[in-house]
Amino acid sequence: MRSFDAVHVFEPGLVEVAACDEETAPAAVAKMGERWATSGPSEVWRVPGEPGVRVRTYATVRPVS
Repeated sequence: MRSFDAVHVFEPGLVEVAACDEETAPAAVAKMGERWATSGPSEVWRVPGEPGVRVRTYATVRPVS
C-alpha cells in the first residue's frame, strides 16, 4: 500500500479510494484514520468494466488527537 500524506489530502473533502480487493479498500481508509480525522469507509462498490473496488470517506488533514 502506498503511503498517504498531506499532499494527497490537502483540504477537507470527499476522498475516493480505489483498491484491488474488498479487504484493501477499507484498510486504506482505516490507515488514513490513524493519522487524520475521517468518517470511516463507505460500503465497497465496483465500477462496471473497471478492475478493483472503491470506497469513499470524508477526510480532513486535521491530526487525530
